[in-house]
Amino acid sequence: MDIDGFNENACWTLPENFDVPLVTFIDEAPGEHIFGHEDLNLRSIQLHSNTLIQLERWFTASGQTRVTVVGPLRAKRWLMDMIRSVGSQQAYHQARGEKMLHHVQNQPPTKADLDDSFSMPAYIFGLILDIGFGF
Repeated sequence: MDIDGFNENACWTLPENFDVPLVTFIDEAPGEHIFGHEDLNLRSIQLHSNTLIQLERWFTASGQTRVTVVGPLRAKRWLMDMIRSVGSQQAYHQARGEKMLHHVQNQPPTKADLDDSFSMPAYIFGLILDIGFGF
């Protein structure tokens, strides 16, 4: 059954999708760029990525937003790669992130998109050093 874009196969119906949420911290400007003014794009990103995303504004003393993502592992990896890439200081990665962002705002990532995502160890161990992102 599909009710307003949600269905019984949605990510929140599977308990294993809540086992290991991915968490990152982003500054206000990148957060608004990704999720839209007043989180206008949040719902479409969640629907298209089959994830749930919680945004906690001003979570840190410096005003960063904590972003928590739950859902299937590949989708979580893809979204974290997109967030990291959008905020990258390197033009290639930033362009890649913008392409990913536009894609997920308009349609679900394909299997090939998910397969193309970066590996997780850099996220897990905090080795990403992009300015404005607290990985």
